[in-house]
Amino acid sequence: MSARSVLVQMWVRTGVLLLVSLLLEACSLGYYWQAATGQMDLLRRREPVFELLADPATDPKLRERLQQARQMLDFAHAELSLPDNGSYRLYAQIDRPYVVWNVFAAPQLSLELRRWCYPVAGCVAYRGYFRRHAAQDFAQRLAADGDDVFVGGVPAYSTLGRFRDPLLNTMLELPDRQLAGLLFHELAHQRVYLRGDTAFSESFAMAVELEGVDRWLAAQGDEHAREQFHRWHERRGQVQLLLQSARDRLQALYDSDLDAAGKRQRKAGIFEALRADYQQLRASWSSPPYFDGWFDDRLNNASLGALAAYDEYVPAFRALLRESDGDFARFFEQADALAKLEPDARRARLAALAGGS
Repeated sequence: MSARSVLVQMWVRTGVLLLVSLLLEACSLGYYWQAATGQMDLLRRREPVFELLADPATDPKLRERLQQARQMLDFAHAELSLPDNGSYRLYAQIDRPYVVWNVFAAPQLSLELRRWCYPVAGCVAYRGYFRRHAAQDFAQRLAADGDDVFVGGVPAYSTLGRFRDPLLNTMLELPDRQLAGLLFHELAHQRVYLRGDTAFSESFAMAVELEGVDRWLAAQGDEHAREQFHRWHERRGQVQLLLQSARDRLQALYDSDLDAAGKRQRKAGIFEALRADYQQLRASWSSPPYFDGWFDDRLNNASLGALAAYDEYVPAFRALLRESDGDFARFFEQADALAKLEPDARRARLAALAGGS
């Protein structure tokens, strides 16, 4: 798997671009316009998958991928209790490498991601654009004000079932395992989504994705692919430990009484050490260098904070799934109950789950 595909796999988890919210966003006419025209363009391009499969003129490669996606969706509905509401039963071909580019930002001496608030989605830790240049322009303005920024392209987004989200060519270009994971992840957002809490919502969807992919590979009888997936997951856990260690060191630095210049200098040293630690870990692997893209020159507070947001509660949700005896319907009920708790009580329950995992 290439570094690019690994980045796609991670950054797509940020793809809950809520178009209803975007269209109601009133603080920027330009932002309103790009959201409206971007969504209308997708609506215009949609075609029913069943019609494409029935059309003899459909490209054979596209037909094969559409059939595979349909099988993955059938599995998601039947075996994972995920919503069956018409999402991803339409297809749209778009003429760009990603459907959306998301902008993340954090202050130069903080791991706390900037948040943007919308009427439906609540406050989320990124801002999405249908055009790359618009995302880059916004990121440059934030950087000019002193923020660390990261711009990541994603091949899909979810409207949480408010629209019939289409399959996109950017999704079908992914390898099978990543496509299955993406579909499970996005459908999970339609089942449980906590407005205003990115870490909760994304960690929940990631837990569904990980277990869903494992079960899907088992159902396919592809033990080699399943072994590769388990190896990838083990390596990912090792990398997450490195990232958490770096976050802990950075947080201690940012909380210290050192002056700003001294903090910036030590911050650079921590990131340099993180890259060196990764290279040492990578050298011990016989498997492909899955995660090189996480440690390129874009590594900063914003990218580190984004990575953390989508893994923070994954151990807790995986423990909750085990408490539910692996039954997804029960698991979803328990996750719904968690989402209804007051924030302090919810965090305490998640911490207890993670501690017992």
